[in-house]
Amino acid sequence: MSNTLWLVVPAAGQGRRMGADKPKQYLTLNNQPILALTLARLHAAFPQARLVLCLDSDDRWFDPTWVPFAQWQRVSGGAERMHSVLNALQAMTAEGSDLVMVHDVARPCITRDDLHALYQAAQTHSGGALLAMPVADTMKRDNGDQLSQITEPRDGLWHALTPQSFRYSLLRHALEQAQQTGTVVTDEASAVEALGEAPRLVSGRRDNLKVTHPDDLALAAAILAAQSATASNRST
Repeated sequence: MSNTLWLVVPAAGQGRRMGADKPKQYLTLNNQPILALTLARLHAAFPQARLVLCLDSDDRWFDPTWVPFAQWQRVSGGAERMHSVLNALQAMTAEGSDLVMVHDVARPCITRDDLHALYQAAQTHSGGALLAMPVADTMKRDNGDQLSQITEPRDGLWHALTPQSFRYSLLRHALEQAQQTGTVVTDEASAVEALGEAPRLVSGRRDNLKVTHPDDLALAAAILAAQSATASNRST
């Protein structure tokens, strides 16, 4: 069985909800583009992994010097996230048993411990695994007009995070099946679940923030500063 780990990072989105003059992955945190920070976190955990970076074919902001991996390739992004990931899977020279880990480019606060925990779970569970977070808040369902209609039980509910990791053959089959049926899935686990598999939920840190809205930038900066301070305290 192959021990190769492939990292797929979809980074072709335009991030229109940010209302910025460039895609959100190129906005800066700590004087670095979010994309560069995210890749650095992945490299720190898996320096020998192979990276496949999904970028818009007309991307004019990307700088290849931001990529710390020795083995990496660029592929064109698709109309939706699932299409970008499928483009990556079809372009890579992977074996069926290789592990593939897909991570949102806009999650620069991912930690090495969470990455390693996910890797171990995906290695041992045939249905793959994903980082997730148990729902802590009271959940409301509206009536379609932003009026609270009912309170949903939160027992057994999880927020899906990334990375999500699966064997290459399983993930490719799942996404190709979704494409053939015209189903648009918002994460890889959804496609795998549609095949009857049950990916393992790996409890992840709550500071694994996805930068989506303008106020997320300040929150992400605060998280990165807190993580850096914690790491410094541990080393002294």
